[in-house]
Amino acid sequence: MELRQIEAFLVLAEELHFGRTAGRLRVSQALVSQTLRSLERRVGGLLFERTSRRVALTRLGEQLRDDLRVAYDQFDRAFEQARAATSGIDGELRVCVQSLAAAGHSFTRICTTFTELHPACRLLVSEGGVADGYDGLRTGVHDILATWLPHRHADVRVGPLLAREERVLAVQVGHPLAQRGWATSEDLGDHAVARGGAVHEPLVPRNTPSGRPVPWKYPVGSMPEAMLLIARGVIVHPTVASADQFYRHPDVILVPLHGLPALESALIWPTGRETAAVTAFVRAAREVLGDMFEDATPSAS
Repeated sequence: MELRQIEAFLVLAEELHFGRTAGRLRVSQALVSQTLRSLERRVGGLLFERTSRRVALTRLGEQLRDDLRVAYDQFDRAFEQARAATSGIDGELRVCVQSLAAAGHSFTRICTTFTELHPACRLLVSEGGVADGYDGLRTGVHDILATWLPHRHADVRVGPLLAREERVLAVQVGHPLAQRGWATSEDLGDHAVARGGAVHEPLVPRNTPSGRPVPWKYPVGSMPEAMLLIARGVIVHPTVASADQFYRHPDVILVPLHGLPALESALIWPTGRETAAVTAFVRAAREVLGDMFEDATPSAS
């Protein structure tokens, strides 16, 4: 089995889409299909269930993916270490996180792993809102962004998932929803919420399930700014459960928020600007996270 065949299989197992797989590998869809048929003949069974509407791994495909991923990552890591030893990865790598919660609990370990492998590369990490993060990617201020999914940009690639979080609503202590002990997505139509840099639609929907508009009223540039408005009772803020660990405020309480799906965050970077440092950081993330989120498939909205 050739390395290119293994890579094609693993990318298809991640994307579950022949077109996106071909795009990532920079080959034709016909070549992806040919490679898959060759692998299936070799193993003697179907690796994917394919219809006109969906692509899904078979049980045999899942087993092969799990077995090959470990070996491929080890090979990839060995090659990267050899390349770093000869050519070196130096300069700067600038990573922006939309919020500490979006970066996830493993982010520090990812950074540590990267810097241990590539001590000559200076890693710069900053926290910025959604608008600042995407603008920074487009202008080259940032090389990688950790952000909530789905994103709305066709010119970026999505890497490993960093976090999967259940939804909560941040409200002022003593707020009626705090007294009730829970909230629904329909309640959002009755209360002002933040808008701008620190929030976008994956965090804050534009409409309730019944179609009422959610009042996006108060511009904020960061989660700490949002917490100050929440503490004063000016806004409520749909967020994630770990917000209480990263942005605790004595006058803010989190209550379960029903009716919104769990949020996932991931690393993204501009298509065509995948430098050796970007590749190495993404690889470090995959190494640290392992198969923590193996069933998730991030995609653009």
